Amino acid sequence: MRWSELTWSEIPAALAAVNHAAILPVGATEQHGPHLGCGVDFVIAEELCLAVSEKTRVPVLPTLPYGSSLGHSKRWPGTISLQPITLIEVVKQIGDWAYHSGVRRLFIVNAHVTNVAPLRCALEMLRAEHDDMMVASIGSATLSDRVRKFHFADAADWHANDAETSLMLAIAPALVRPELCAEADDMDRTGGCIFPHPVNRTSLNGVTGKPSQASADKGRSGFDWMVEDLSALIAKGLTEKPPLDFEYNSHYDDAA
Repeated sequence: MRWSELTWSEIPAALAAVNHAAILPVGATEQHGPHLGCGVDFVIAEELCLAVSEKTRVPVLPTLPYGSSLGHSKRWPGTISLQPITLIEVVKQIGDWAYHSGVRRLFIVNAHVTNVAPLRCALEMLRAEHDDMMVASIGSATLSDRVRKFHFADAADWHANDAETSLMLAIAPALVRPELCAEADDMDRTGGCIFPHPVNRTSLNGVTGKPSQASADKGRSGFDWMVEDLSALIAKGLTEKPPLDFEYNSHYDDAA
């Protein structure tokens, strides 16, 4: 259910069928070591959301292929980053226009870790402006315990690791250079650090983790978990109501 393939006359019925929900996949374009293409994050976001849409029938807005990737530095070619404030404004404006098209439940599915803060800011702005719009920001790597364990198995500060390489082998093998995986491993150097250091100061080659351990079978299992668990979250969100029904601009002593 791609939003981009629906006509304007089809969108109202498509939204009404799923309680006015839509999914926005957000990724990034950035270096992923010597063995993976730079589109890993937005490919994961898009493929995951499309698979979930098949199960839930919730329309998927066009994927945002750029994110806030400043932490990857300029050491390696390939990273195309937005400033955090730019990502905030882009997502806010997408949400505004989605609202005017009838969306009242927006699920932002994020496949890049350092998009989290800008997306939270956009969420705050959207729900403050549109009182009857609910917005969720969901990380693709942390949406359930088993999905989290899959991603963090070989490194706490993982990137281009076993999990991401396995996922690409399963869903987008053209992004993988298998002959380079065995030599791409690099250790997690962030244990005990107080400051969050950029990747140029934590990795020799842009990798943190062990892509040498990756396999397509492992990736298929991980992806299936992600689809199943995200589908369950979204299905639950389709019927959720706010715990209380006070309007955003209401005052505590308004007439009862």
